[in-house]
Amino acid sequence: QVQLVESGGGLVQPGGSLRLSCGASGSIKNIDAMGWYRQAPGNQRELVAAITSVGSTDYADSVKGRFTVSRDNAKKMVYLEMNSLKPEDTAVYYCNADIVSLGRSRRNYWGQGTQVTVSS
Repeated sequence: QVQLVESGGGLVQPGGSLRLSCGASGSIKNIDAMGWYRQAPGNQRELVAAITSVGSTDYADSVKGRFTVSRDNAKKMVYLEMNSLKPEDTAVYYCNADIVSLGRSRRNYWGQGTQVTVSS
């Protein structure tokens, strides 16, 4: 069974930094695109950043220049480095990945989410 597990959320002051991590586990054959989404109360879930298996990245306009997504294919990990955080970055952040597991076709998986709160 494939799982995505996030870590690294928390409370940070405006202007501060956080690093989120997400690891994939289970009977994995290969991982294609990985990314981070977020959902604030009353809002729809939105894409924050994505990275392909060869390292091409895409960012939401609201985080460009402040957030950096990266991955370690050998460790089956994806990271989100968040700098210059703003109160409007407050949300639950979810890891997402397209994974081919052993004996199955490609499926999209979600992590359980980690809370990021930016407040003074």
